[in-house]
Amino acid sequence: MRIVRFLYQGHISWGVVENNVIAVLKRHPFGKLQFSGARIAFSKVELFPPASPSKIILIGLNYRDHAREFGMDVPLEPVIFLKPPSALIAHQENIIYPRGVKRLDYEAELALVIKKEGRFIKENDASDYILGYSCLNDVTARDMQKKDGQWTRAKSFDTFCPFGPWLETKLQPGDLSIASYLNGERKQFSTTSDLIFSVPFLVAYISRVMTLLPGDIISTGTPAGIGKMKNRDIIEVEIEGIGRLWNQVVADTKH
Repeated sequence: MRIVRFLYQGHISWGVVENNVIAVLKRHPFGKLQFSGARIAFSKVELFPPASPSKIILIGLNYRDHAREFGMDVPLEPVIFLKPPSALIAHQENIIYPRGVKRLDYEAELALVIKKEGRFIKENDASDYILGYSCLNDVTARDMQKKDGQWTRAKSFDTFCPFGPWLETKLQPGDLSIASYLNGERKQFSTTSDLIFSVPFLVAYISRVMTLLPGDIISTGTPAGIGKMKNRDIIEVEIEGIGRLWNQVVADTKH
């Protein structure tokens, strides 16, 4: 099923999409789903990111083709980094191109949302802790990443984490096509079978470092083909079984 978080008549709610209609939930989906009985046309709502995380955990260099692209060795362990929740934006929201950034890149990724609190999760039990999957764009100020030698500033600007449009709960993540499109032209294409570290392994590995909480996002890395964006570009992330995440880049005119 497709779970959405949305704004309607001034209220943020959760719901399940059923044939262009949203069946509204009484409360968040981190537990047994309870329906309110209300139904709203999908076209009448504004989508929000389908998570409200305490943290956004991402994995660097997790596709074999991406490692080959940069002439790098396959890592022996996952490389973990974080984005702040303030970077999160929804499907169809704008990515702000900050002043002072000279190169802004897209990175298409498969991401998941944690369903319940977990620490020292066993790899075989990882699926019990996953609510659903969605598309994520790990927007990166590439020039700042190279300048700083670490990734926090380059990946943490507001709007640098487009996520959505919804969570797909019935998905097997082991062999899904993943692509990005810049102004309609395909730039990245791979499958999650090329992941170096699988989804269950990542959930277990990360939970040995930090407690995972309901709503936390884990993003699994990007395949080869990353590239730059400019003002007014439209960037889309498409993942098999989920759909497309659409965002436009706009220049920062406020600061």
